[in-house]
Amino acid sequence: MTDLNIKFLLSMAICFSILSVHARAEQSDGMRTEGPETVDEPIYQETSRDGELGESIARQFKMENDNRNPEWLTDISSRIQLHGYAQGWYYFQHARGKNTNSFLCKRTLLWANAQINERWSFLFMHDFNSVVQEYYTDFRITRNTGLTIRFGQFKNALSYENPLSPTAMEAIDVYSEGVTYLTGCGSDPLNGVQYGRDQGISLFGETKNKKFRYELQIVNGQGINVKDKNNQKDLIARMELRPVKGLNLCATGQLGKGNALIANPIFNPSIQEGENYTRNRWTAGFDYKSRPFNVHGEYLWGQDGNIHSRGAYVTGSIAIVPQKWDIVGSYDYFNFNTTLNQDMHKAIIGFQYWFFKKCRFQAQYVYKNANTNYSTFFERGANHQLICQMQVRFN
Repeated sequence: MTDLNIKFLLSMAICFSILSVHARAEQSDGMRTEGPETVDEPIYQETSRDGELGESIARQFKMENDNRNPEWLTDISSRIQLHGYAQGWYYFQHARGKNTNSFLCKRTLLWANAQINERWSFLFMHDFNSVVQEYYTDFRITRNTGLTIRFGQFKNALSYENPLSPTAMEAIDVYSEGVTYLTGCGSDPLNGVQYGRDQGISLFGETKNKKFRYELQIVNGQGINVKDKNNQKDLIARMELRPVKGLNLCATGQLGKGNALIANPIFNPSIQEGENYTRNRWTAGFDYKSRPFNVHGEYLWGQDGNIHSRGAYVTGSIAIVPQKWDIVGSYDYFNFNTTLNQDMHKAIIGFQYWFFKKCRFQAQYVYKNANTNYSTFFERGANHQLICQMQVRFN
């Protein structure tokens, strides 16, 4: 069977299996809606023995295909790559005196990357649990990695966490409260559920030694699958510096104007529906990766109209059995409205077991000192969650 046929059958099998079990579940009041992400380097690394076996099989298929397929079919097959992952939950929650629990198919993504030529590529990503997530084309302008231009719908570059894939994040609930709120992942009712993505143009690149990376984006500021609702465009900038092995320093910022989707949300009661309001953000963070442990953290600040928000978090994992068992922990603080002091503390403790390359089982306990649906109410009180997640991914 040819490589092209294998990819086609694999993608069709995944699509039919996903569609046959897909039933979109409603989010509970205390559960956020956030999006998946573009491809990122996984935490779990393939062992050398598995890698050698995979390379041997790939070489065997290539030799067979070279002998059987016409040149044009082999060329097309070599240019298209399929990727996908699924994350399924079981959660139990005690909040506001009530217990809730449910199974939940949280994310089911399939995306294809087409390498048109050496410098030009195209990507399309769909989440079967929500909407089309990304579609963009990249063109590398320079001969090296110094400058690439991207046009379409893609992840915005704000914050350290937002560009990362949920499959590489330690927390099951993925991003911190501040990142989810400020980047448009779903908890900001003025901006809506945009999965941390937008439409526009991006310029990015890095130095030859990969010590410095930059990104500059001009986007609508309105989110995904919709045209801009005002004439102002948002500017997002990102810089990353890697001074030593394993350490990454990151600073990001956004200047723009939002167009309110609803009136008088709980965190910003003075803004009206359809009103254009100031929407500025900046963050400063770090990430350190090593064999025994990984840790990353960030300080975040935001402005929506006349209201300011700020917070910080630190999240990490410790390898108990390298490439198999990890202990995961996080502390997260975010004040949604510094004037009204609507702040939330969140703590996470749990573990994850990697049973195959990029595939894992996770179980975590999550505590919050406040309850909110991020739209109509915010109140003090304990919020307890127990979340289990099964993740399966292929490249």
